[in-house]
Amino acid sequence: MSQLHLVHLLRERIARLGNKAALRVQQDGQWRAIGWRTLGQAMDYCAQALIRAGHQECDMVGIYARNMPEWTQADLGTLAARGVSVPIYPTSTLDQLRYIVRDARIKILFVGEQPQFDQALQLLEHGEIRQIVALDGSVDLRGCKQASHFQAFLVSGNHPASEQALRERERQYRMDDLLTLIYTSGTTGEPKGVMLDFANMAACFEMHNSRLDLSEQDVSLCMLPLSHVFERAWTYYVLYCGAENVYIRDPQKVMEVIGEVKPTVMCAVPRLYEKAYAMIQAKVAQAPALRRALFGWATGVGKQMVATRQAGKSASPWLYVQLALAERLVFRKLRARFGGRTRFLPVAGARLADDVNLFFQAMGLNLKYGYGMTETTATVCCYEDQAFKLGSIGTALNGIEVKLGENNELLVRSPTVMRGYYNKPQATAEVMTEDGFLRTGDAGELDSQGNIYFTERLKELMKTSNGKYVAPQLVEGTLGKDRFIEQIAIVADARHFVSALIVPCFESLEEYARSINLQYQCKTELLRHSRVMEFFEARIQGLQQELAKFEQVKKFTLLPIAFSMELGEITPTMKLRRKIIEAKYQDEIEAMYSHV
Repeated sequence: MSQLHLVHLLRERIARLGNKAALRVQQDGQWRAIGWRTLGQAMDYCAQALIRAGHQECDMVGIYARNMPEWTQADLGTLAARGVSVPIYPTSTLDQLRYIVRDARIKILFVGEQPQFDQALQLLEHGEIRQIVALDGSVDLRGCKQASHFQAFLVSGNHPASEQALRERERQYRMDDLLTLIYTSGTTGEPKGVMLDFANMAACFEMHNSRLDLSEQDVSLCMLPLSHVFERAWTYYVLYCGAENVYIRDPQKVMEVIGEVKPTVMCAVPRLYEKAYAMIQAKVAQAPALRRALFGWATGVGKQMVATRQAGKSASPWLYVQLALAERLVFRKLRARFGGRTRFLPVAGARLADDVNLFFQAMGLNLKYGYGMTETTATVCCYEDQAFKLGSIGTALNGIEVKLGENNELLVRSPTVMRGYYNKPQATAEVMTEDGFLRTGDAGELDSQGNIYFTERLKELMKTSNGKYVAPQLVEGTLGKDRFIEQIAIVADARHFVSALIVPCFESLEEYARSINLQYQCKTELLRHSRVMEFFEARIQGLQQELAKFEQVKKFTLLPIAFSMELGEITPTMKLRRKIIEAKYQDEIEAMYSHV
């Protein structure tokens, strides 16, 4: 079934599931469900409206918005019209937006809210696009005649002639049609448009079916950006399985709504669990001795059960008794913070610290840790039920071949590997081997059981002046799980020791300052205070004991301003743009090395 075209698959779901909730969103404090039939109508009317607006088959259509049901409706409408969806991060600057619009030759652009509309209006005024559709009904269209609200756009599609044209296009659907063009945010160089087709997505569904158990009873919380391949491909899979997709615009509010949504599944990046882990550990540290002891005992029992299952052994009756008690006294309450009914939670996008991973596995949160790329239609590998190996990124999905190349680079061959980079044949040739494997740019290891281990990003590997190689992600992940560290960037390349630029978590730091009666006038004064410096030095020393001596941070600088997308210091997927950061903080970096 999964070898059918995505639009045909969704039409089958629409016919079968009717008024069952397909999408859900919070409006005016109330959760509103959108049924499958309503979703199907929006898809059709959007496709017909695009056709009436002059959209030609295989034309690129941009979606420049935060997560909302209309995002998916516009996406599916584009696919139904035999168009190609091009997601654009809602935080993109005007120059970033312009680059993608020009490269993909986008003429019709769906936008989310006022900031995106106002950026798009500048492109319209310069003739770079011809029409804007605002997904949010509250957007002020500024009197622009080439702009409309999404609902009005859908009404324009309710037209017999365009319906007939849509049916004609449906007869032309092909599995090798481009489904989407996703521009990688990239830490270096200009973005590259990854071409994924309907055959890639069909293969992705088939592979996930052999690893996961998702059904019409599941509820997924859509909190990562739909402009990223992880949440986008997952949303397609959720709809393919007939499950319900719940949208939130601001991912920072996920822990506020998770108790109301009570998702059974949810994609997230490791940072969510690292921050949750840090907060839980901080609360436990402040609890009375008896409660701390109970928490420590329960966690130990949970870890013992995880180790037993990983070893493929049966737990003793006594361990089951202890686990039941730990469940009732500790774990159930902890899981309630995540809604209380999660079945599994896909996690990817960065390194997940082993101790954080083990902690949540022990308390009964089934983290499906894995690895993937835009170029591989997301997932390459992830944990299997119970049989995962801690420290690994799981085993390859059925149908995916993984091997090691030069410098232990992970190479991937699969029906889910992209068609190539749009308008960049040279870049495409550079990432493909002669025998059809994709060069991931990531180094790793493989064991005899098929477990894959990520070691470092080859392009980011730093070589100290002493000839030692430092993987910055490993060091940053080790220190970044601390609740007092919000962001961290390692400096080591061509230096004789490792240093770090650290953005503190000011909420936690100010709480600490109050606890020791520390007086200060501003953030800068707080960060320069000797007691704060000593405090961070002690925490860093404690955190990095597991690192080799040459990997350990010897000096650090506390920064008052966070790294931001607006200033180009981080990508929309929160990866560091190291060259930009190092150029901006050149004086601070040199100061760390000048008095040694």
